Amino acid sequence: MAHPKPSLDPKIADEPPSSDNLTDYDYTMLVVYVRLLDSETAGADWHDAARILLKVDPEKEPAKAKHRYDTHLARAKWMTEFGYQHLLRQGMN
Repeated sequence: MAHPKPSLDPKIADEPPSSDNLTDYDYTMLVVYVRLLDSETAGADWHDAARILLKVDPEKEPAKAKHRYDTHLARAKWMTEFGYQHLLRQGMN
């Protein structure tokens, strides 16, 4: 089964899926997820990550920006704990 390729400029949803499996959205967002994790590790301000990576202005839409940031960062962390296993299994098939 073919999945979408990671995108450098994906369409960002207000909230990522909450599935126990990888979704097409996750495949598309892989680069963004890695960038979110990198920005958190580097201690970047979430406002900057929301604006640059998630394409929402925290000055104009603070609640939306914070929700989008929190939910996408949580999904990115899920990828490091569980989602990557799906990628590995698919690579072995």
